[in-house]
Amino acid sequence: MDPADPPADVTVLLAQWGKGDQEALRRLAPLVYPDLRRMAGALLRSERPGHTLQATGLVHELFVRLLKRKEVGWENRTDFFLSAAHLMRLILREWARNRVAEKRGGGAARVALNEELAWVDVNGPELLDLDLALEELAATDARKAQIAELRFFLGCTNEEAADLLSLSVRTVKREVAFVKAWLFRRLKSQSPKAVR
Repeated sequence: MDPADPPADVTVLLAQWGKGDQEALRRLAPLVYPDLRRMAGALLRSERPGHTLQATGLVHELFVRLLKRKEVGWENRTDFFLSAAHLMRLILREWARNRVAEKRGGGAARVALNEELAWVDVNGPELLDLDLALEELAATDARKAQIAELRFFLGCTNEEAADLLSLSVRTVKREVAFVKAWLFRRLKSQSPKAVR
């Protein structure tokens, strides 16, 4: 997140939006859109040219889903960005399911989700396996799962994730190292799975 962003303004607007003030959303969007667009761009940086899933589309789909929510219970910008990271993960999961169903793995170019998770192909079933693994991780350690979503799906740096979660950068780095190792062991030890 840009240190120049006014977190208090974002928090106030989120609270107003949560109370049904649609004008608050109109004022909130320009404050958070640049960060979300930058993060989505970082997330999709490795996509091949001309790929149908692009950062702008991902952020727009995110906003469409946010607008459809009946209740908005964010208390602050941290809650909002954690929710945004989770929604981006869900959007990518649905996109991967559709791609796997369309291609059945044949002919689709291999595209890494993230440089740090280069072995997770957004066009393949690995993304779906990753989603299940993160659900399992969230059941035992919600903070690690939140850090994973912020880093790997929202494209936050360690510093940004630390700021959002009120943790030290050192703690985030340690948790990221653990999560990457855990995910690699968890997912690479599994045999290939059928499409879900």
